[in-house]
Amino acid sequence: MMQRSFLISLILFAFLPACQPDHPNEVYYPFRDQVWQRFNILSFELPVESSETPYRVLFFARHTREFPYQSLDFQMILRTPSGEERIREFQLSVRDSKEKFLGDWDGEQCEVSIILNRELVINKSGLLVIELENLIPRIETPGLLGVGIRLEQD
Repeated sequence: MMQRSFLISLILFAFLPACQPDHPNEVYYPFRDQVWQRFNILSFELPVESSETPYRVLFFARHTREFPYQSLDFQMILRTPSGEERIREFQLSVRDSKEKFLGDWDGEQCEVSIILNRELVINKSGLLVIELENLIPRIETPGLLGVGIRLEQD
């Protein structure tokens, strides 16, 4: 019996790395009831290492067909571990001029993305903090499953 338990444990530990997320440098916030509340400011904390190779910072949103707007407007505040701060407003296009959804559909959800920073050089290891504020002038933005930040490095 003891050998069987050991064998089962060994098999489980062997497959554990396969359960890791596809993007270890990604933080995703799902929205309850598929709604981003206007004054719900989101804070993302991602560990980064000092590197001469720049990071690409991407914002992505997953939405349903109930998303009513042409774009998702938001403000980003980015703080590097060294204390540098960058503030910028973005418009993530969700529909084209003919009202057709952009992005990649997977069943009943679609993902669209935008690059927030193409070449972010990190000169001090620590936490990269990104705050996002919904700028759509309504109390609720429906049809959003969630939003996330993804870091990529070449």
